[in-house]
Amino acid sequence: MAEQLFIVTGTSRGMGEAIAHHLLQQGHLVLGIARQQSTALSIAARNRGAELMQWQADLSQPLAVAVRMREWLQGLDASRFERIHLINNAALVNTPGPVETCPLEALSGTVRVGLEAVLLLSAAFLQGSQDWAAERRILNISSGLGRRAMAGAAPYCAIKAGLDNLSKAMALDGCKVVALAPGVIDTEMQAQLRGGDPALFPEQAKFAAFKKDGLLDSPASAAQKVLRYLARQDFGAQVLADVREA
Repeated sequence: MAEQLFIVTGTSRGMGEAIAHHLLQQGHLVLGIARQQSTALSIAARNRGAELMQWQADLSQPLAVAVRMREWLQGLDASRFERIHLINNAALVNTPGPVETCPLEALSGTVRVGLEAVLLLSAAFLQGSQDWAAERRILNISSGLGRRAMAGAAPYCAIKAGLDNLSKAMALDGCKVVALAPGVIDTEMQAQLRGGDPALFPEQAKFAAFKKDGLLDSPASAAQKVLRYLARQDFGAQVLADVREA
């Protein structure tokens, strides 16, 4: 029976972990890439009898990870799979504020994880499976902040805007890819934003209100919406998408 393969970044916590958990519950083969391994995913895989691999990797140094992925894919039996997926979910957010308030090293790491890693892993995914008969889908987790600027979040806005345009260009090259905004989710990133200094981050009160007013989606609920979109028959027909408009 043909299988599906899912490669997911940022699986140690938040929505990435929730995405991988849903996939394991469905019995799929999952490769998770994150700075730490998830005990919860190991338990879920064992209980379901699903195949899980977890690579501990720092995506702020993405070249070695991309090379490893390409070689790993080239070593698989391509006939096993009817469809393979890459979900570029990992991201970092700097302490909210103007760029001059953020250490240069932190800015570099944020851009590497959020954009360089997406580019390199996507290229490695396509190179490693270039002769496969399986359908290939790339899902890039984007954000509304890639489509509108926000004071105090310039690095994140720039990364997501770059990710959107990367996706559009790759689609023109024939790749089946979507940059999907997943909504506003109750993650550590949200906690960092609502905990920002209002003097440096003018929209701090807005993010605090999301939590106070119960407007944040749970990682598990957001993961289900993302995976429903990934499974759509018309996946790739619209490159820039938002789960709230699907």
